[in-house]
Amino acid sequence: MRRIMWLCLAGLCAAVLSLAAIFLYLDPQIPRAETYRNVQLETPLRVYSSEGALLAEFGERRLIPITLQQVPQQFINALLDTEDKRFYEHSGIDFISLTNDTLNLVGNLLTDGGIGPGASTITMQLARNVSFSLEQRFLRKFKEMLLSLKIERELSKDEILELYINLVPFGKRAYGAEAAALTYYGKSLNELSLPQLAMLAGIPQAPSAGNPINGPERALKRRNLVLGRMRAQGSIDEAEYREAIKAPISARVYARDLDLPSPYPAEWVRQQALAFLSDLYTGGYEIFTTIDARMQKAATEAVRKGLKGYDRRHGYRGPEGEIDADIADRLEQAANLIAIVGKTDHIEEGDTLDAQLSVSEDERIEVRPRYELTEEFPSDLLDLCYEFLSSVPIYGDLLPALVVDVQDQYLVALSASGLHTLDFADSGWARPYIEVDRRGPPPASFREVARIGELIRIERRAGDGEHYVFSQLPAIQGALVSLDPNNGGVKALVGGFDFYQNQYNHALQAARQPGSGFKPFVYSADIDAGVTPADIFMDAPLVFDDANLESQYRPDNDNNRYNGPTRLREALYRSINLVSMRVLLSVGAGRVMDHAAKLGFQTRSFPRNTQLAIGGGTMAVTPVDMARAYAIFANGGFLIEPHIISHIRDARGRIIYRANHPVVCRDCEVDNASEEDDLEPISLTDLLASLEDAEELEKPPIAAETPSQVAMPEEDTDAEDVPVPDPVMAERVLDERNVFIMNSMLRDVIRQGTGRRARALNRNDLAGKTGTTNDAADTWFNGYNQSLVASVWVGFSNLQPLGATEYGSNTPLPIWIDFMRVALQNVDEVSPPQPSGVISRKIDPETGKLASPGQSRGIFEYFLAEHVPEQ
Repeated sequence: MRRIMWLCLAGLCAAVLSLAAIFLYLDPQIPRAETYRNVQLETPLRVYSSEGALLAEFGERRLIPITLQQVPQQFINALLDTEDKRFYEHSGIDFISLTNDTLNLVGNLLTDGGIGPGASTITMQLARNVSFSLEQRFLRKFKEMLLSLKIERELSKDEILELYINLVPFGKRAYGAEAAALTYYGKSLNELSLPQLAMLAGIPQAPSAGNPINGPERALKRRNLVLGRMRAQGSIDEAEYREAIKAPISARVYARDLDLPSPYPAEWVRQQALAFLSDLYTGGYEIFTTIDARMQKAATEAVRKGLKGYDRRHGYRGPEGEIDADIADRLEQAANLIAIVGKTDHIEEGDTLDAQLSVSEDERIEVRPRYELTEEFPSDLLDLCYEFLSSVPIYGDLLPALVVDVQDQYLVALSASGLHTLDFADSGWARPYIEVDRRGPPPASFREVARIGELIRIERRAGDGEHYVFSQLPAIQGALVSLDPNNGGVKALVGGFDFYQNQYNHALQAARQPGSGFKPFVYSADIDAGVTPADIFMDAPLVFDDANLESQYRPDNDNNRYNGPTRLREALYRSINLVSMRVLLSVGAGRVMDHAAKLGFQTRSFPRNTQLAIGGGTMAVTPVDMARAYAIFANGGFLIEPHIISHIRDARGRIIYRANHPVVCRDCEVDNASEEDDLEPISLTDLLASLEDAEELEKPPIAAETPSQVAMPEEDTDAEDVPVPDPVMAERVLDERNVFIMNSMLRDVIRQGTGRRARALNRNDLAGKTGTTNDAADTWFNGYNQSLVASVWVGFSNLQPLGATEYGSNTPLPIWIDFMRVALQNVDEVSPPQPSGVISRKIDPETGKLASPGQSRGIFEYFLAEHVPEQ
């Protein structure tokens, strides 16, 4: 007995020494429990419009924090009854469960050598998810146990449970119960039923393989186990259990609902923020932009409508693809198993497409047929069709669809949402595309357009949500940028037809020839040089001899017509190339280049020849460059900085960045004499530019931005928001008298010139300029009033010509009109006052000189006081 006692004592001492050694070895390797009081929830980045509409969300983890008081009691019961029923009794380690699981572990090792799960309390699971890997190792389990004891001493039980509910993984990138509820059911946690709550409570054991999407059978068994545990613990009664266990799986993957999906501006925001926020995707930042949600929606719709309109004018390029030939053959054979649904005086229920064709055209118009698959339609064939469609993405509002039957006047297409009947009357545009200026003959029926098994695109017809029409993906691209001319805030930005089809942002990156859209800046330089809108220039052929050219250079007008003597104002609103060239020759390319540099253009690539007058040659500008320059006309002569970030909040709700860009103040005196003041960083662009070398300073200022007013989060939770900085006054770069005269000339572009389509808006305060380059490789419309400026570009990414009949007036201008119709709703018309130093005089339109007293055909014109023409 004495020997036994000594052996027991020796064993006890050995165990104590072993535990002490393990503690001394592991303790330095585990984090301090105090850190769990300030755990940073890995919340994704969210980008908002100026009104707070959610535009985008970035981050691998989808996490939405929730307090314990917001969690339904049934969900808490489900977790505790299943994962840790003695949670409120133990101190981090449940020794009863530990003993049972140790015996199970021995059994596992003896059978298959696996360690297996077990012995984990909620506190231990929290420690594992925050501080350790998921690899099953004894050492990790000991660390969990040691850390759990420390956590229990640092945090209350409710704090531990709240952290666990917010951090535990639920699969499908959802972390935390609230994110899981929205991911699998599209509803908040407190809106879920008992079976749905039990389903979620069972997922953390195997988030990837045991969620109801990846492993529905396993998830259902686990849910029923959770319900059984709840019944055993008295959390629910027998009736609730029996009703809940009968419920089918109702989970599916719900994408995070965005108020207004806007990937082009959101990606620009992400790129800027990534430069200075290292934990951008996990830090829970909220970036508020200058985007106006209503304008952004209108811009997206206008660009897509305009690009589809161009595409249809040039014909149908054929199907996007075809299903496997064997499946197409089976669809041909099963076409008679597609029957009409409904009953009318002319079409009977069950009639096939062929039978329906015997009805007269007038009778067909009275009722649009609707077709469905009959019960005899092979289910495996339908599955093959859906599998094929599942691999084709949706772009814009154009759904991929598979042609399953074709008749003369109707086509039946299968999309992911079901069958759609397309009316041939809506598809007369689908003439075969031959080349940019050639189409085939109009089709006589749908049989000449599509065949069974082809992949096509369909879209809802405007004003009729149930009626789909034949369509195709546009091959052309476009962009729209809209700015507030008084502060440079981007109100709307669209960089292409669909971001997920082409992530190249044409609004910011597509440097293209501006064409005639650059002429206003040439004319503005001319006015500074003493040229007046009444001056006469000859619209006649020009010939240039150049030793470097094999032949003489003979520029011409777009329409190959010449008007003889032409006033400068008329030359602008009619966009006459040869007059612009003669004006450039009269004042010199150097003066125009200097003038353009003042207006924010990077002129290093600009040609120093007559191509400068018509926006051609080596010129390359982006839509945002053009919007910035036209904003100077809109705001009275001030240079503003295009920007999109307004302010940034951290996870605690503190504002850590406020934008401070130049704002227009017409009544303020700005001292711009000091070079040091000019070099001081005042915006996202300026701070980055101050860190780059001289060559990089030549890059367009919009290419990349880094905030200048950034304060990174501090440990002190009571820290205040970044203070509101003093406003920076925009620099005046253009005489207000010059601006007034240019505005009057650019308004004439819309009143009686190439932009007269914009008169459909019924406003008198609009001004702008069309732009079309050689071969219509680029088409533009840049327009504005005093409250908003918008530039629209349309062209092919590969510089392919748009066609002989495409101009700035019929391709981008309709997009601009559709956008402005929405953007300027409830915006009052404002006409800028005539500044001192601008004089209005009556002139002879034939000579440009002052009209003689009593001359009946005289017209009024504006002049700088020092440049009034002679009598």
